[in-house]
Amino acid sequence: MKRATAVALNRRPDRISIAGLGPHGERAAPPDRLTVSEAEADAARRRRFTVAVVLHTTASDWAKQELAGIVTTLGRSSAAVIEVVDCAFAIDAQIDALNRLVHEAPDAIISIPIGNTAVAEAHRSVARAGIRLVLMDNAPTGLLPGSDYASVVSADNFGLGQVGAALLSPHVPAGETVGVLAYGVDFFATNEREIAFRKWMAANRPDLTLQRTTFASVEAAAEVTAAFLSGTRHLAGLFAVWDEPAMQAVRAMRAASRPLPTTTIDLGNDAAIELARGELIKGIGAQQPYDQGIAVAAATIMALVGRQPPPWVALPGLAVTPNDVVESYQVVWHTPAPPELVKARRMTARR
Repeated sequence: MKRATAVALNRRPDRISIAGLGPHGERAAPPDRLTVSEAEADAARRRRFTVAVVLHTTASDWAKQELAGIVTTLGRSSAAVIEVVDCAFAIDAQIDALNRLVHEAPDAIISIPIGNTAVAEAHRSVARAGIRLVLMDNAPTGLLPGSDYASVVSADNFGLGQVGAALLSPHVPAGETVGVLAYGVDFFATNEREIAFRKWMAANRPDLTLQRTTFASVEAAAEVTAAFLSGTRHLAGLFAVWDEPAMQAVRAMRAASRPLPTTTIDLGNDAAIELARGELIKGIGAQQPYDQGIAVAAATIMALVGRQPPPWVALPGLAVTPNDVVESYQVVWHTPAPPELVKARRMTARR
């Protein structure tokens, strides 16, 4: 078995260098390139900008922290968040929300596009209406920086996919099959994670066979996993493209008495506790959503005061293991780890 060489896993907290490229092949600018001078902040305060935020969901731990970073940072420049839209992962809901907001004419819209092609025209209409558009994670098909949007601010999803592979590899014996629980929507962030996972495995674990299944919604992930387990007898590991479907998969595996070592992306509370217990989830590639929210808001203020932010900004991920999940939680969420997580880690350490 080859060692996990594509990412370093020996420092804490382990911020990985940026591996992925932007939607147009751009090399990532670091978030410290998003700077707002005091004079620019004063100018923004005088103009009292209005901003709407359009999210794929507001229910996840990731979304709550991302929004907290956005709102706090915009507030420091007296920019008011006038609406937060929860699209519930529905393309039609996002299109309707963007079309309505164009008529309401806030100064800026921050959006995480759901899909690539289907939502492109609705996002393009934002810039045509003279509203500044800042994107998270993904640029819809055909949209260009500087004309259709100001910037895309993202996690390094390619690097996170590498982390998922590197952390799973030691738990899978030679010659086995690994499942990939993929999102069945054309979404840049999850596509990048899956591509990177496959490339890392091909380079470092060519002995493994990868088999894919897809879910269309988080709620369907448990049922999809159950069918996958039933139809694939020799699975020896699983990678899920983010934490909520990963936890649905964990429940399905337990119900079927088919426990598989699993890795995923995002340090949500449930996944963090599962990791701390040393049970099915063996490692997590963690985004930094609060810090990403700060960067998104800074890019928005820059665009509103007439400065062009870098077209592609990416934040590194963290490689999280059971040994350092509590410290990593503090880094990611900017808050003490919850008591249940601390207790789970202590109990595992005593074994």
